[in-house]
Amino acid sequence: MRRIFPMLVDTHCHLDFPELSGDLDAVFELMRKNGVGRALCISVRLEDFPRVRALAEIHPHLYASVGVHPDYEGVHEPAVDELVRLADHPKVIAIGETGLDYYRLKGDLEWQRERFRIHIRAARASGKPLVIHTRSAAEDTLRIMREEHASEIGGVMHCFTESLEIAQAAIEMGFYISFSGIVTFKNAAALREVVRHVPLERILVETDSPYLAPMPFRGKTNQPGYVKYVAEEIARLKGAGVEEIARKTTDNFFNLFGLKGNAPAAPQAG
Repeated sequence: MRRIFPMLVDTHCHLDFPELSGDLDAVFELMRKNGVGRALCISVRLEDFPRVRALAEIHPHLYASVGVHPDYEGVHEPAVDELVRLADHPKVIAIGETGLDYYRLKGDLEWQRERFRIHIRAARASGKPLVIHTRSAAEDTLRIMREEHASEIGGVMHCFTESLEIAQAAIEMGFYISFSGIVTFKNAAALREVVRHVPLERILVETDSPYLAPMPFRGKTNQPGYVKYVAEEIARLKGAGVEEIARKTTDNFFNLFGLKGNAPAAPQAG
């Protein structure tokens, strides 16, 4: 007999990427087996946004965001009114992925900071939370969040790898902290300490698939069903049961994105 298990949500994945889009039936089957009942598909370029939105329109268990990732140069630059218009859709629940990344790109990155500001303004105008990426740019990220009043709308710091101090600063602005499969990596001891100290009421789980597959799948193509292993590691670090982590992180997701009441339990395989 199958018992009812609290549903998990993968709050950040890229199902339109070729590593996953070619066999979505298998992706969805693993989600079902691992109790992952919902996933948020993240936009990284406006040129590809119609594909992301279509996934959410076709599949009831998927949602979409709209935005332009900070790594992309030479792409269509968003305007505030354009993002607001594209976000005006019941399955588009977030603005992003946006933020700053000084790791991959060097030189004058003022264009990246201006793009970030545009996303924050669009989030405030649309009433939809932000999905923020930050890498090697934490101080500027927080500064711009404060200057643009990101606390008025909130959101999530996705695939978090920064210090506890950065996490606390984001939480003070009303943001959630999302952890990925990185927490399972052997060299992520410092990040595991951050997990131990971030309140469970502010934690989300994600895969960032097709990247960053958790142990024991590291180096392979990641997928939303593997968010189970992120939840298991967080449960271990918190000294809690996996069911508690699933229940709380799912509640956090639906609270953040204004979807409360739409989170039925999912059957666990077995």
